[in-house]
Parts: sequence; C-alpha cells; structure tokens
Amino acid sequence: MKRVTAAKNDAGQRLDKFILKYTDNMPKSLLYKAFRKKRIKVNGKRQEGDYILKEGDILELYINDEFFSDNKKEINVLKSPKIDIVYEDENIIVANKPKGVLMHGEDKENSLVDNLISYLYLKGEYNPQKEQSFTPAFCNRIDKNTEGLVIAAKNAQALREMNEKIKEGKIRKFYLCLLSNEPKEKSGEIETYLKKDEKQNKVFVCKKDEKGAKYAKTKYRVLDKTDDGVLTEVELLTGRTHQIRVHMSHIGCPIAGDVKYGAKKDGKNSYQELTSYKLYFDFEKDEKSVLCKLSKKTFSIPQKKDK
Repeated sequence: MKRVTAAKNDAGQRLDKFILKYTDNMPKSLLYKAFRKKRIKVNGKRQEGDYILKEGDILELYINDEFFSDNKKEINVLKSPKIDIVYEDENIIVANKPKGVLMHGEDKENSLVDNLISYLYLKGEYNPQKEQSFTPAFCNRIDKNTEGLVIAAKNAQALREMNEKIKEGKIRKFYLCLLSNEPKEKSGEIETYLKKDEKQNKVFVCKKDEKGAKYAKTKYRVLDKTDDGVLTEVELLTGRTHQIRVHMSHIGCPIAGDVKYGAKKDGKNSYQELTSYKLYFDFEKDEKSVLCKLSKKTFSIPQKKDK
C-alpha cells in the first residue's frame, strides 16, 4: 500500500488523473479495476475517479508496487536556457517563440518546453523532486515554423485557469501574416469545417458531416500592400491545427513561404510568414483567480512583417 498526501499543485484535479501521473505506466484498465475493488481511498473513505483532490488529502493506494518508482522525476537542466520572455509573474510567462523551434520534442536543446523547465529550475521556482504530478507547461501551441507569443503556466492552478479561459474564448489571439495575394474583400470572416490527415500532417477543408470534421472560424483584415506581399492581421476565433494557413489558402491567398498550403517557392521565405504578435486577456477581474492581474491586459511583440 502506498500513502500519498496531496500537495498544492496536486489539488484541483481529478483523482484518477492524479494517479495516472503519479504511477509508472499503469494501464487505465487496472486503475479503474482498483476503483471498483475499493482499493483507492481518500482520507480513509472510498472515492471514485472523478473526486477532486484538495490540498492535504491523504490517499491510500492499494496498487501493486511495480507501478511505483522510488526514483523521483529528473530533468536534463540546460545551463543557458533560451527563452525570450515578454511578461512574467508568479503564475505565468508569456514568451516569444522563434521560428524553427519546437514547442515539444526529443531535441532538448531546441524544445521550448525544456528551455522553460530549465529556466524555472535554475530560478528555484520548479523542482521535480518535490512534485508528485505537476510539470510547468504551455497553455497554447504554435507550429514549429511560426513565431510569436505563447503562454506558460508555472503552477497547476494557473494552468487550469488559463486552459479554461482559452476554452471559453477569453484569450484573444492575433496574428500577422504576409499573404501571397490580396483577398477580394479587405476584411471578413472565414467559416469552414477542417479535418486533419495524420499521415500527411496536413489539414483540409471538408464537409460538416464528414468524420473528424471540426468547425473553424477566422477573422481577418488587410493592413497594407507591399512589394513582398499583403500584410494582414488575423484573429483566431477557434483554435484548430494549421487553421490560419488553411483558411488563407482556401480563399486563394496562401501565406508567403507556406509551400505546403499553396504558396510558390520564391527563394525569399524559408518559413511561412506568420507571427503570433498579440494576445488580449479579455476577462473580468476575479479576486479569487491567480490570473486576476491579467484582466483586460494586452501583450504584443514588434511588428516584423511591415516591410
């Protein structure tokens, strides 16, 4: 039997999800069998998987020892982590991701999340040896070859709240892109259904009733026309994979450099000309929220596409 006390970063999550993080490769089928057999208790009483943990809860896990490890999580600390911070407080970081950098990946030197974790470790704000289920994480993602603003959470409560705000559409995300052609309308909204082909790692416009179809909506407005292309601001109203790239291509205006979605090879752009340049935290102030100070706040990076 393993006895575990829920810490601050463990609280607020479902009991079943906590156990899956805490154990080593425990199959879900065995976990839920343990629930049925009353082998999991909280504060001396049987609980179901959807129980929400509270700080200080004492868990008794009657689970085979093979699913527990005596070795705490270890990280490969980068001596000089590379992370361009636009904003930071005790709960979140807004960082500017360069082009060509992966959000996550096996290449530790070139993974933004590994640089984030190393940065917080060296600051003394994260120690995997003291955590049972939490690791700092990014709340939103952008493609490897897209640059711009991403949000990271330093603690579990900030991660939950930020994910909820994003889900509710209360974090407005704006992009700048350089289009190969000028749209027929100077501004507008694009609404389609999208489906991803995993083998091709490519997204296609599809019909509503097609299996795997997801609704997507994008708002745009043309800012300027230059010799290099058409500078356009785009707001994501939904957050689908490759959404902006697919939608701009769908209206006959692929993003410069985005050969995958119809742009011509011109030797000028090795990456798609797309930048996540502004975030607006569009929610009301709530004194109980760790995100309270971010209410109605805007973060942006310099406009790099106005050539």
